[in-house]
Amino acid sequence: MDAAAAPAGLALDPGFVSLAALPPGTAGRVVGVGLRSGALSALERRLLEFGFVSGEHVEILAEARPGRDPFVVRVGHTTLALRRREAESIWIELQRAEKATSPQAPVADVNERVELLRSKLAAQGAPETP
Repeated sequence: MDAAAAPAGLALDPGFVSLAALPPGTAGRVVGVGLRSGALSALERRLLEFGFVSGEHVEILAEARPGRDPFVVRVGHTTLALRRREAESIWIELQRAEKATSPQAPVADVNERVELLRSKLAAQGAPETP
């Protein structure tokens, strides 16, 4: 994992960012803790014990004012308060907002299936149903 400077903090590969650089309301998935170039520190091992393991859902809930330190984060079903310097080695893949589907979409899908079945029945010579 190669880290690089980014406008919002440290970035890890495209799309990965340090947990310390994120504002409240941000959600994502843990990519990893620490850097691959060296062994894990005692703090990084402790973060893994807290639940910051690869693939776990993480969300920033709140931060203290002024200074943004400490901040409240939920990892899995656990809520923790962390200092920004403690969270610098936690790498996150930001969660993308999924497109909301309208409630009419499933109804339209059912209507299309009904019309397809009617056309198949008509092609087979079955009597028309109302």
